[in-house]
Amino acid sequence: MPSAIFKERQDQIHRKGETPFAIDCDKESLAGAVSQRACVFCGSRVVLYPIADALHLVHGPIGCAVYTWDIRGALSSGPELHRLSFSTDLQEMDVIFGGEKKLYAALIELIDRHSPKAAFVYSTCIVGLIGDDLKAVCARVAAEKGIPVLPVQSEGFKGNKRAGYEAACDAMFQLVGTGDTTGISKHSINILGDFNLAGEIWMIREYFSRMGVEVVANITGDGRVGDIQRCHGAALNVVQCSGATMHLARMLEDKYGTPVVRVSYFGIEDMAESLYTVARFFDDPEMLARTRELVREELSLLLPELERFKKDLAGKKAAIYVGGAFKAFSLVKAFRLLGMQVVMVGSQTGTQEDYQELAEITDEGTIIVDDSNPLELTSFLKEKEVDILVGGVKERPIAYKLGVAFCDHNHERKEALAGFAGMLNFAREVHGSVMSPVWQFVPQKS
Repeated sequence: MPSAIFKERQDQIHRKGETPFAIDCDKESLAGAVSQRACVFCGSRVVLYPIADALHLVHGPIGCAVYTWDIRGALSSGPELHRLSFSTDLQEMDVIFGGEKKLYAALIELIDRHSPKAAFVYSTCIVGLIGDDLKAVCARVAAEKGIPVLPVQSEGFKGNKRAGYEAACDAMFQLVGTGDTTGISKHSINILGDFNLAGEIWMIREYFSRMGVEVVANITGDGRVGDIQRCHGAALNVVQCSGATMHLARMLEDKYGTPVVRVSYFGIEDMAESLYTVARFFDDPEMLARTRELVREELSLLLPELERFKKDLAGKKAAIYVGGAFKAFSLVKAFRLLGMQVVMVGSQTGTQEDYQELAEITDEGTIIVDDSNPLELTSFLKEKEVDILVGGVKERPIAYKLGVAFCDHNHERKEALAGFAGMLNFAREVHGSVMSPVWQFVPQKS
């Protein structure tokens, strides 16, 4: 790894046990380091994309829409308008003379053709540079068509992916409070931060239904505009991916007084604790009893299956590099349950508190890294002689080039990994990858 890059980034890398915990994070990526992060626009797109009955229009060059087309494995139980990646396809003449007329014409045509419940319009770097008045165009179309047309101020040069999350939450918050809350149960929640990858939110909703909890809105997996408009009527906001939707939860708390709890649906411990957290909040003995029975039933089926995989995986080494650090906590526990050792863990958008907690739950010598790049990840995987890397689509080539097994835990995946059933899928995938006979043909592993 070039020493210049390492020198400028050394404060964002911590090796547990060598020095007292300290890490620099929540900052701009190092120029030229080819960070694993995505841009602001991409961050906003991955949050809003699963709202299935809304129109999503990218105001910018066609490449921005192509880059984020079908970016999540987000399934819908109804409309699939979200899977159509529309763009104004700005060209050189639009950059010179402005793209507002083109944007207006595109919105009118698309709304007439698809009759969406709302429209999200994403600004990109070019739009920010040429100064198109996105808000004015959206307001004009909203008045003419009678639906919410929401500008998503996601110019890429404003910051990193976290800024995109906030831009998405700001856009969604314009919908909140405009729907009727009549008939919502006192035992009601909003599920924030699950994006229904491979149908996971359906499993989570089923768990809550068995407990006697009403889900008002999915934000945003299998989401609906009407549900978001009335989500302020729920009694509790349950936030799974703290980086992506915590900003919205805080705004709901400030304006409507809705309490917030953070949970994780990955791994046995955290999935069970998520359900107990909600049951304890409502302080209902019958609900708590139903929750205990639910967990008992699920574990009686799951634990014997996990033991089969643990026999082969015990002692193997794992590395984790994910978008939000909150997910990494659960993965560390899940690997430990399988008898595996986590030797490296990192994220793209972690905070000081996130990394402090990771330092507390990991073993001595574990590398903890913020906003890493391919050169660093390659170096860490070699140094620690890792057996499997858990990451996203950008980390997959790094693992395979090194002859290391890989598990996709990002938003492109098609395998359900949340919930109790998801833990079994995770164990099965890790076992199949690590124990594959193909690794005997890799020179450094032979």
